[in-house]
Amino acid sequence: MPRPFALPDLGEGLTEAEIVKVLVGEGDVVAEDAPLLEVETDKATVEIPSPFGGRVATIHVQPGQTVKVGQVLVTFDDTGAPAPGGTSRSRFAATGAPARRAPSTASTPAAAPAGTSAGPVPATPATRRLARELGVDLRGVRATGPAGRVTDEDVRAAAGPAAPPSPASAAGAGPERVAAAQRLAAERPRAARPLAPIGVEPPPLPRFEQWGPVERQPLSHLRRTIAERMALSATLIPHVTHFDRADITELDAIVRRSVEPARQRGLVLTLTSFLLKAAALALREHPQFNASLDGAAGELILKRYYHLGVAVATERGLIVPVIRDVDTKPLVELQRELATLAQRVRAGKATLDDLRGGTFTITNIGALGGTGAIPIINYPEAAILGVARAREEPVVREGRIEARTLLPISLTFDHRVADGADGARFAAAIVRRLERPEQLLLDW
Repeated sequence: MPRPFALPDLGEGLTEAEIVKVLVGEGDVVAEDAPLLEVETDKATVEIPSPFGGRVATIHVQPGQTVKVGQVLVTFDDTGAPAPGGTSRSRFAATGAPARRAPSTASTPAAAPAGTSAGPVPATPATRRLARELGVDLRGVRATGPAGRVTDEDVRAAAGPAAPPSPASAAGAGPERVAAAQRLAAERPRAARPLAPIGVEPPPLPRFEQWGPVERQPLSHLRRTIAERMALSATLIPHVTHFDRADITELDAIVRRSVEPARQRGLVLTLTSFLLKAAALALREHPQFNASLDGAAGELILKRYYHLGVAVATERGLIVPVIRDVDTKPLVELQRELATLAQRVRAGKATLDDLRGGTFTITNIGALGGTGAIPIINYPEAAILGVARAREEPVVREGRIEARTLLPISLTFDHRVADGADGARFAAAIVRRLERPEQLLLDW
């Protein structure tokens, strides 16, 4: 019997995704949770696993195509489906940590296990990936999400406190099939789509061809998303930017002295980890910058957690992974998490959980040069910190000219939630901590 599989709800209000790779072919027999497609959403590249085992009868999508949530991706039939509970001999069988049934406890609230109903277990791709990493069988997990969906919290609860996470291991298609899919995606022209309207009707562009040759390049899914988000933020939020400079002469010396000790711990210590810590501690003193404005309710939402995003440049565009609980973590842990996240982002392996939940963003363009920049706020956050290249400059101190290392910073914030004086005080709180690095090193 034909069984259609549609693009599932990926969470975070995402309504569409772009097909990056098709990892199976028509006629292939796949096992449940084997990877079917790779899609790019507004936030990350996500692997879509098969919700059940069976033979791929029809593939309805192709690389470069944008699909909506609920649109059919693949149609299966039952021919060659792996027997329930049996071992699949499919070429596209899922791999990873051995699955185990979730332990039952008497104190668990009454909720039906996710797999008691017919059909696939309702869960987002990110939740399925987490289940594979923790070795949890989704069919035995008690679902607490809406409409019987298994959530990340359900999977972690099923894994138990003693369950050690194993490295993610998702089986892909054969290299020749993946290579063929990549060639197909490169050869097929991308369909151009207009940006989402923002309430302002732009005037028509002139016909540039009348002055010379032009080339039209359709925007990638990520670039289109960035364009829409930047236009949304710049339109909805009245931006104001405060500039300051931090004397990081002592901090720079500490970083240089710590290169070898950090290397022995497997780290490359950078200024960004100090910026993260200084900003998080300053946010605790100035909570209006760790907030979001709910205009419809007329309320300022003050967040009592400090999850900071760091802008990472990739070949596809700018992506902002999030480091959680920055205010409570030591510098060594922050640097390790930052390096791991940046590597995952640049490899295109970041998950949706890596990219959501941020409360404040830092963008450091110091490695690229320049004397400063005015960044656009990462909506719906209330502020963003821009950092430029530190330079050695002559400074008058106590009547004497000294060479000091100065770091330019630019704080852009939502003028609806804070006044200029508030921004100056918040920036000064960051500068003060950067200029007294011994306070940041207490947990070193």
